[in-house]
Amino acid sequence: MKQSLDLAIIGNASVAALIDERGEVVWACLPRMDGDPVACSLLRERGGEADFGFFSVVLVDFARSEQEYLANTTVLLTRLYDRHGGAVEITDFAPRFRHHGRLFSPMTLVRQVRPIAGSPRVRVLLRPASQYGAKRPALTYGSNHVRYVAENYVMRVTTDCSITALVDETAFVLQRPISFVLGPDETLQSGVAETVRRFHDETVEYWRDWVRDLQIPFEWQEAIIRAALTLKLSAVDDTGALVAAVTTSIPEAAGSGRNWDYRYCWLRDAYFTINALNRLNATRTMERYLDYIINVAAGAEGARLQPVYRINGSAQMDEHTIDSLPGYRGLGPVRVGNQAHAQVQNDVYGSAVLAATHVFYDHRLMRTGNEALYAQLEALGGRAVAVWREPDAGLWELRGAGRVHTFSSVMCWAACDRLAKIGARLGLAGRSAHWREQADRLHRGICERAWSEKRRSFVATFDGEGLDASLLLLAELGFVSAADPRYGATLAAVERELKKGDFVFRYTEPDDFGAPQNAFLVCSFWFADALAAVGRGEEARARFESLLACRNRHGLLSEHVDPSSRELWGNFPQTYSMVGLVNSATRVSVGWDQAF
Repeated sequence: MKQSLDLAIIGNASVAALIDERGEVVWACLPRMDGDPVACSLLRERGGEADFGFFSVVLVDFARSEQEYLANTTVLLTRLYDRHGGAVEITDFAPRFRHHGRLFSPMTLVRQVRPIAGSPRVRVLLRPASQYGAKRPALTYGSNHVRYVAENYVMRVTTDCSITALVDETAFVLQRPISFVLGPDETLQSGVAETVRRFHDETVEYWRDWVRDLQIPFEWQEAIIRAALTLKLSAVDDTGALVAAVTTSIPEAAGSGRNWDYRYCWLRDAYFTINALNRLNATRTMERYLDYIINVAAGAEGARLQPVYRINGSAQMDEHTIDSLPGYRGLGPVRVGNQAHAQVQNDVYGSAVLAATHVFYDHRLMRTGNEALYAQLEALGGRAVAVWREPDAGLWELRGAGRVHTFSSVMCWAACDRLAKIGARLGLAGRSAHWREQADRLHRGICERAWSEKRRSFVATFDGEGLDASLLLLAELGFVSAADPRYGATLAAVERELKKGDFVFRYTEPDDFGAPQNAFLVCSFWFADALAAVGRGEEARARFESLLACRNRHGLLSEHVDPSSRELWGNFPQTYSMVGLVNSATRVSVGWDQAF
């Protein structure tokens, strides 16, 4: 079966797994989302009985499958049917609920398999991998559990399935429900069936309560809810980090070599994710992320921030390739780590300040902004002032020679602009005036260097002539008004030069890997937002509807899309793309007061 991104995600903000249409767990990293994958068949196609790196329930004489999420949850149901009238239903989830006044969100995956028709025969294949698919861990077992002992982890599955059938992988007639709790090497406090039933019911209740508290627009509610749930799964409870995606090395396009590890926290992506969740009233993620960014900044010498950090806040993630996994559809290389951590990307200071701004204004929050936090943000503003016209790799992380990227400079301006506004909010007139002066100075400088009279457009780099899609964000960030003729002219230039069919490319000029082949999905959402901002509402709605049609059956998006076939490519699910969906939907939806 050809690999595709028609996958579902389950998780609980501590662990995540991707599951294919037959219920095979094809990707999961335990105990941490940026760690060694125990399931890695997403990056190594199944080829024979010796394969490993997956968790599968194989239905003998399989005929077809169905799959769906339980409404308003991250609980996945997969139904498998055989050719003789037999059928099973697989329920997959990761526990998440309040327990004894605390959030219970263990690094654990739960699977239940139950017969729903006939006399189905199944084989349970639980074959974890270690060292990025290089080895199978050693196996030991007891009366109701199996332990998998690898070099860097010990994992236990507790089950009421026959241990002999599980270890020997023999087929058996499924006559009653069987359950599996897969996670750390810890003993369950009660029977597995009772534990799974309780975990399931309380997890369903938790997610439905969470969704009930969202503030969503009238239209496209199911799409927005699924996007919000998916974004929530990217936020790591333990540290507050937000991962860009749960996968590594799914290429941006076939044969492109653009295979990157996205299982880390980009400060820019995190800001956009926080902003989208705040729009939906899901502000707790922002509060946890604020702890993360404060700790990162506290450890940064001279307030110098990297573009990306590990989930635990570590600055090191040296990029290297591995040979044990051939890659998605065999399209390597598979990379671990990301060399972007060593790049200079000067937009990070604006990203950090913007992510924190909300807490100075929202009185619902338990932790509101104060002068101490403001002082920490001012240090980042100082760096923004120092670097706003220095060359960097830009938000597209170009690996060639650096240039002064307009977006990076505008984000430095945004840091100063927000610090001026926060200072006024706190009654710090002197500090507010200082940052307003800096913001105005940067604004003048950017307009002088990034506006091209020849092109009649803002351009991607100072004194350059090229365009990139980030220019669509100038009004969103407040740098110019959507009514400013310069913004309208820039939108027209982007539409003319970067729009290919239904999609907007991030740029079209060749880079280190040649000209981009596929479209970066979030840029097309930015385009829809820009159309709405300048009053082209019907066009914006049409663009948005076209983008919604690119989602897979579960409502999920990856990073890129083939503009011809509309096939999804790139790491999955991509927070940037899901953020774009949320933001565009809230902008172009009919309001509740107009709905009836």
